Amino acid sequence: MPLIKSHYKPSFPFKNGHFSTIYSAKLRPSPHLIQQRERLQLPDGDFMDIDWSFAEKSSHKVAILLHGLEGNAQRTYMKGQAKTLNQNGWDAAAVNFRGCSGEANLSYQSYNAGKTDDLEAVINSILKKDKYSEIVLVGFSLGGNLLLKYLGERESFPMEIKKAVAISTPLSLKGSLESLNEFSNWVYRNSFLINLRKKYKTKMKDFPEKMTTSDYKKITSLLEFDNVYTAPAHGFKDALDYYEKNSSLQFLPKIQIPVLVLNAKNDSFLSSECYPTDLASKTKNLFLETPKYGGHVGFHQTNKLYYSEARSLAFLTDTSL
Repeated sequence: MPLIKSHYKPSFPFKNGHFSTIYSAKLRPSPHLIQQRERLQLPDGDFMDIDWSFAEKSSHKVAILLHGLEGNAQRTYMKGQAKTLNQNGWDAAAVNFRGCSGEANLSYQSYNAGKTDDLEAVINSILKKDKYSEIVLVGFSLGGNLLLKYLGERESFPMEIKKAVAISTPLSLKGSLESLNEFSNWVYRNSFLINLRKKYKTKMKDFPEKMTTSDYKKITSLLEFDNVYTAPAHGFKDALDYYEKNSSLQFLPKIQIPVLVLNAKNDSFLSSECYPTDLASKTKNLFLETPKYGGHVGFHQTNKLYYSEARSLAFLTDTSL
């Protein structure tokens, strides 16, 4: 498919990638959204919480929304996207990954950028409702990588899944880690690390035989967190093995439905591998839009409607695709 020419032109302050990233995460007013929580029991005895919001009229269409690293369904980008979809006839199932809904999960493992069995459990639970004939997936950052891997690693998936959108997505996990390690990203890097260390310390109480104080002290970087916890908890040899096997770039050519990847060129979280222009020009179902501005999940248009929210809606409702 041809590359998508972007029409995103933000006002002056939002042309700065760091400003748009931080404003959107910390300063954007939270959209008003009525949500209903559903607890999904997982096959291994653990759980995930899904925060539902609904269209004004009964709908046969649902969007599954997937948040980023250390996010949740209450983040403004999740609520903004859900509200836009609700206003246009879609129900929205905003997923909280394991341990992200405000309550610690029960198992030693939690979530990661490639844990597609949990996404599959969400999809199966929605199909069992026998209400929705059209399902779409919208993922942000880590959630975008997760949905692209899900779509590309399977030879088949439910026919109800029609399209997907991945926003500010680290298609190369190792490359994005290296980008986050750059000096200019120390605020984001430290914020993630503080939250992840806190969760590790809390989980230590439930799994003292697997999680120790000495290992906790080793977690001085995102790489070490993945070496100490993410990799062993989810069956990988080490952090690099986890990055290699779960980066979605390798799965893109096999995706069988239309997907939009929206990655800003000034997103400081992303590496050069996250802009696969050559692949997109040769791959039938990959639509790649790389606006000059937008930062990381920071496509400000107005506080009520972000460009990424409007763009996602337009792609998902385009009947020509």
